Amino acid sequence: MNTRPDAPVDAGLPAVRRSDFPADFRWGCATASYQIEGGVHEAGRGESIWDRFSHTPGKVKNGDTGDTACDHYHRWPEDLDLLQRLGANAYRFSIAWPRIQPTGRGAALQAGLDFYSRLVDGLLARGLQPWATLYHWDLPQALQDEGGWMARDSVARFADYADIVTRALGDRVKHWITHNEPFCTAFLGHQHGVHAPGVKDLGLALQVHHHLLLSHGRALPVIRANVADAQAGITLSLHPISPASPSAADVAAARRHDGGRNRLFLDPLFGRGYPADVIERLGPLAPRVVAGDLAEIAQRCDFLGINYYFPEVVADATHDAGHDPLKDPLATRVVDAPGVARTAFGWPVVPEGLTELLTRVHRDYAPPAIYITENGSTFDDQVQPDGAVHDPQRLAFLVRHLAAARDTLAAGVPLKGYFAWSLLDNFEWAEGYLRRFGLTHVDFATQQRTLKTSGQWYARFCRDSLPAAPGTAG
Repeated sequence: MNTRPDAPVDAGLPAVRRSDFPADFRWGCATASYQIEGGVHEAGRGESIWDRFSHTPGKVKNGDTGDTACDHYHRWPEDLDLLQRLGANAYRFSIAWPRIQPTGRGAALQAGLDFYSRLVDGLLARGLQPWATLYHWDLPQALQDEGGWMARDSVARFADYADIVTRALGDRVKHWITHNEPFCTAFLGHQHGVHAPGVKDLGLALQVHHHLLLSHGRALPVIRANVADAQAGITLSLHPISPASPSAADVAAARRHDGGRNRLFLDPLFGRGYPADVIERLGPLAPRVVAGDLAEIAQRCDFLGINYYFPEVVADATHDAGHDPLKDPLATRVVDAPGVARTAFGWPVVPEGLTELLTRVHRDYAPPAIYITENGSTFDDQVQPDGAVHDPQRLAFLVRHLAAARDTLAAGVPLKGYFAWSLLDNFEWAEGYLRRFGLTHVDFATQQRTLKTSGQWYARFCRDSLPAAPGTAG
């Protein structure tokens, strides 16, 4: 592949241009507070569960922490200039709860609100629409010490936090996401223990899952009360699911896996309650639901955010050696799909899965609008002697997924925007700084930002200034 920054994409990739999409389509990048901000001890910010987790030996590769990350707390004007250079018209960021309420309760810390107010003003001054995520995993540690998301009281605490933030920023921020990927908070953080807070208990994970969805429902009317013309929703990490073989056992396993991975979130959010087949399999592990909870969860969303990275191929695990029905009542196993390219994370690269997923969600749940709130890839980028960073694999990933997004429009899906993950290389949770998702390379020693080849292409795409070369992607 020709990887000169000013070169068109190779002819083997699909042709796609910004003009293929509606004029009011949102184009942007996404980030998360703990992954980029740093400044963990600045201006009274409290400790988060990720501060505690990352400072616990053995939890994050190489002992990395988010103490400095991309130093966005101090360098945000430079990063917003970078967004403007990309030609984006929107930016999805998250707000650090412990920067607003250091202990997760009580009066707001004005310095924290001021930081995000300056950020929002900086976005608007650059013609960028702000999209704020209230929770991207950095729960105040003080709340975790009281039970965290396992405690029902955290639902009320989240609503109070949402009230504070939306009162302060709602005059300028109209697009609000309550939670990012509650699956990861619930199951990576409380079943598998690989994310903060590092709990390993499926029953607790399922209760956390319920409280997260309930807190989403509790926050929606708060947002709408405080923000004129609010657009409010939630972001889910979803996967197309397929059986590993045509056997009845694998087909049934794929259905069960879809239930736990997708329908356990989508069904209650869209008024169907928890899927009966999943609840039956969970038995005594199923979450405790109080009367009125499901109606509160099912309040209207103005949009659904979907984070898409890869599909999952599933086999039956009922008869696997060592299978424990108490730890895996759904009895499924994700298997490798042969002949599929993979990212440095080992995730399969299947752009057509995006079309399949969005089409299915539109058909089965009919959200009024869908936004791709994350989509990206990690590869082992290398800085060249001349300082350039060429990332042909990420560039190909981006082009092919944008073409798949365009195909969903032809299928009638109300797709309204695309946010690339991510603007910057950052602290990638349990992987530390090993994995790089950014369209922009970050030298974490010097904090120098370098737009990668993929980022330069995205800038030309967003400005609709790709060279018109027949048979190429731009």
